[in-house]
Amino acid sequence: QVQLVESGGGLVQAGGSLRLSCAASGRTFNAMGWFRQAPGKEREFVAAISWTGGSTYYADSVKGRFTISRDNAENTVYLHLQLNSLKPEDTAVYYCAIARGVAITLWAKEYDYWGQGTQVTVSS
Repeated sequence: QVQLVESGGGLVQAGGSLRLSCAASGRTFNAMGWFRQAPGKEREFVAAISWTGGSTYYADSVKGRFTISRDNAENTVYLHLQLNSLKPEDTAVYYCAIARGVAITLWAKEYDYWGQGTQVTVSS
């Protein structure tokens, strides 16, 4: 059974930092990613990482500010997203997800499993 449990969201002032984490068990040999959804907007891609962690890809809006990483343990993968230089427009619910394959993809339809989401709020 696949499970994803996210943590690390919260309220931060603009310019601040947060670190999101996601513990994923049951399907660990896949690429993973982070998406976000702001109120009234569609879910959008944030970052993705290959199974080995050797390749990463970022949305232009977060490139240079966010860093995705993963720790592959025997039965659990710990996925992280370091958020620096946060802006009010980064406010959203952030979701971790497991892709269908091992390669990076930025398309939500190619992710099969999703976490419950964690709220990030950036005040101005």
